[in-house]
Amino acid sequence: MSYEPKRFDFSIPVRINLYSDTQSKPTPAMKEAMLSAEVGDEQGGSDPSVWALCDRAAEVMGKEAAMFLPSGTMCNQVALATHCRPGDEVLAHVDAHIQGAEGGAPGAIAGVMIRGLPGPRGQFTAETLAAAITPVSRYSPPQRLVEVEQTANRGGGTCWSVDSLNAVAEVAHANGLQVHMDGARLMNAAVALGASAKDITAGCDTVWLDFTKGLGAPLGAVLAGSKAFIGEAWRWKQRLGGSMRQGGLNAAACLYALEHHVDRLAEDHANAKALARGMAQIPGITVEQPETNLVFFSTEGTGMTAADLAARVRPMGLMFSVSDTYRGRACLHLDVNAAQVAEAVTLMRGALAA
Repeated sequence: MSYEPKRFDFSIPVRINLYSDTQSKPTPAMKEAMLSAEVGDEQGGSDPSVWALCDRAAEVMGKEAAMFLPSGTMCNQVALATHCRPGDEVLAHVDAHIQGAEGGAPGAIAGVMIRGLPGPRGQFTAETLAAAITPVSRYSPPQRLVEVEQTANRGGGTCWSVDSLNAVAEVAHANGLQVHMDGARLMNAAVALGASAKDITAGCDTVWLDFTKGLGAPLGAVLAGSKAFIGEAWRWKQRLGGSMRQGGLNAAACLYALEHHVDRLAEDHANAKALARGMAQIPGITVEQPETNLVFFSTEGTGMTAADLAARVRPMGLMFSVSDTYRGRACLHLDVNAAQVAEAVTLMRGALAA
């Protein structure tokens, strides 16, 4: 069996790319920042641009230290492997990214088990967490870590409130567990909630921020925590091949994004709401109201699967992703404007009418 991705059909141009915010391209100003970056050997600690990014990201997230890694998935796996030992149990939402979208890495790399917790729209309550905590016993795996995802992707891009996160962290810490945040879209949550990233992550022992999604950088994520944790995590960074040479080229893009692309996330949220309003008026389409930049919708009422609809609009230059038989996802980002949102609704309506 081959796990190689299907080669993209470049003969059909994509004019409106709603597949993911990872599809965004570096802006001209970001490219200029990359070209002028001062670089060195990131692995050896001599890249000033990487250190500048790590210091700034740690400050933003309210942590002592941070490390630069190629991807958010690697941030999760480095964090799990550093927090836990093989045989430990991690408590996370049943739809968490680490549960179903990282190739089984928690078991393959850290050797941990994940207990999926239920809850609407990608979130669980402090009460649900408390009920899942087991008495210490030689018959049960040690429960070491609680993981939360901000925003909750498969939950519809929903935002954990600061109060909910603090309540979950209080239960975890009272029972001797650490808290790790998958902060792939942390800044989307900060903008939507009107709260600082530092306030959102205050109860978390570790957190990472992805720069390749709404922030629009081409590569990179930053994992933050205590100095002791990051110092230990460097061994896993090395083991997984996460150390880089002239990483400052990409760190400069991430720094630029952090300084210039956070406030503009509100535009993506507004475009997501506009898209949801338009799609809700298409017969047979049911839309989950977005909180941030992700719009999930069902095609079941049309009698067509989400994949069928995606295939029908692709030759028209429109692309979105499919997450289940009838569930599609449209993702707004800096390369999609309000006019394209309106056109996307028109194209979907026409495709279904045909």
